[in-house]
Amino acid sequence: MNVHQPDPAAPADERPAQTIDETFADNALIAYRRDRLLSALTLIAGVGLFLGVPFALRAGAEFFLPVTAALVIAVALVPLLEWLERRRVPSPLAALLCLGFFLTVANVAVASILVPATDWFALLPDRIGRVRATLSPLIEIYASVEQFIDETAAMIAREPGATPNTIALEAPNSLFGLIASTAPHALVQAAFAILVIFFFLSGWTRMRRRTIQSRSSFSSAMATARVIQEVVDATSAYLGTITLINLTLGLLVAGALWTVGMPTPLMWGGIVALLNYVPYLGPIVAALLLVLGGLMTFSDVWYAFVPAAIFIGMHLLEANLLTPTLVGRRLTINPLLILVALSYWGWVWGTTGALLAVPLLIILKTLLDAVGKPDIAGFLFEEGTLSTAMPDDIPHIGGTTGGSIA
Repeated sequence: MNVHQPDPAAPADERPAQTIDETFADNALIAYRRDRLLSALTLIAGVGLFLGVPFALRAGAEFFLPVTAALVIAVALVPLLEWLERRRVPSPLAALLCLGFFLTVANVAVASILVPATDWFALLPDRIGRVRATLSPLIEIYASVEQFIDETAAMIAREPGATPNTIALEAPNSLFGLIASTAPHALVQAAFAILVIFFFLSGWTRMRRRTIQSRSSFSSAMATARVIQEVVDATSAYLGTITLINLTLGLLVAGALWTVGMPTPLMWGGIVALLNYVPYLGPIVAALLLVLGGLMTFSDVWYAFVPAAIFIGMHLLEANLLTPTLVGRRLTINPLLILVALSYWGWVWGTTGALLAVPLLIILKTLLDAVGKPDIAGFLFEEGTLSTAMPDDIPHIGGTTGGSIA
């Protein structure tokens, strides 16, 4: 049975007209290929942006660091601002009150830590001998290991052809010189960050209203309002809850250290509360500092480890019972993501970046949850696009049989 095939050389008006289904399928295939191309370009640009942003942030740390820190603090203060505005407090005055509250708390915390810490730093050179004497039992235990390492290193150094490396160490500046050289720069950055916080808070309500009203449709305006509110709620809830937990932990540690005779217990409680903002790494540093403080204070080597043991025990209770109960599942983040964020922002901005890592991660996670996460695995392995919503009615793509594209 012969089937009539259309003649390609025939005029266009003499060819059989395409069916509606064929036209729809062709248009869907063209649209799919266009989406694949746009997804590839977007993915390439995103990878390049991800690799290039940290270098730009490091190079421009003098600008980006105070601005980012100020914005995170301002977002955390938005609930207090809105509470004051609901009681008919003008926005500039409400912003000034929020800023004053933050500066008061920050100055009290810094003063309670820095003033006693200065005395501890001054005592450190004189207490090195006591630390060594206290650690002498442990040093004797590991003396054989140290001797073995020294003998092995000496044998390697005597190998023929081995040339010793010479490292020139520059004498560090004094603490006073370091403070004197960095204080003006730090004051300028602090003043800049304070101004950013004030103007952000004073214009928050007006800026949010304009952002929502500038949307082209009601659904878009509602989505924008929802995303803004979720970012504010998640950031402020996390920082508020963690601050309350850290203050409680710091006070409990300070009280326990006072009972065992540790000098300046409030300073140690403040250090514990501050370092506990940095997950995983902060408590380790706090425990090591308490070990050093115990060795500088007590002559008994085992009693010198009591302050650190007290903190470790309280921290384990806080991390495994208190924090999961108060924070809840809504603000629970994958520990791997936290470690990556700590490494990323710590590399970019040092200690301040590590303190900002988790709030920035929460903001980014909230935004991605609201606007949708790109389906990178679907694009790479299932012939989909970066969107999770893909049509299922394209039967053949590049010679492969179809299926769900998502």
